[in-house]
Amino acid sequence: MDLSELTITVLYIIGISAEGMTGALAAGKHKMDLFGVMFIALVTAIGGGSIRDVLLGHYPLTWVKHPEYILLVCFFALAATRIPSIVTRLEALFLTLDAIGLVVFSILGAQIAMKLNYGFIIAIVAAAITGVFGGILRDIFCMRIPLVFQKEIYAGIAIITGALYYLLTMWLQIHTLLCTLVTLFIGVILRLLAIKYRWALPVFSYNEKEINH
Repeated sequence: MDLSELTITVLYIIGISAEGMTGALAAGKHKMDLFGVMFIALVTAIGGGSIRDVLLGHYPLTWVKHPEYILLVCFFALAATRIPSIVTRLEALFLTLDAIGLVVFSILGAQIAMKLNYGFIIAIVAAAITGVFGGILRDIFCMRIPLVFQKEIYAGIAIITGALYYLLTMWLQIHTLLCTLVTLFIGVILRLLAIKYRWALPVFSYNEKEINH
């Protein structure tokens, strides 16, 4: 494992751990039992990568190849059930970890698409799926409209991250580690700025009754 892969792996572990805890809190808000807590945590942390792998035919799935990730996510999910107030108070930390996780997942998605010899468009799609579909699945199972469709730019960061990584790697031929670090830095900064300044896409609101009147 080279330094670039090690960096991504460490950040990936941090990302899925944080996502597991936030997934557990979402389950807790809906009064789920511990199986529900662990299921929602796993969906949140590794659901996007699983969908990507199935769509691209990339086997074995990440959690099948590394089943220890399942235990890790479940551990942090159960830990979150013991200290929910502390996790809530550390919102700023978890927003930062979520930003890191989003960008790392997106880079991984682009990397896998590129290793499978897919082009620019599929690399971006793979980045977006990896980055956001865990949260989409979490919200669907919790019976709410996915937050990615309503709040600050989230999927857009995944798309930008995937595009930037592909361009730096394939077009500019920059070393993989440098590509990873530059993409990670820019992606995380953009995500944190989007949170701070509430950058969002225009909202489409349609009310048939108002139109008819």
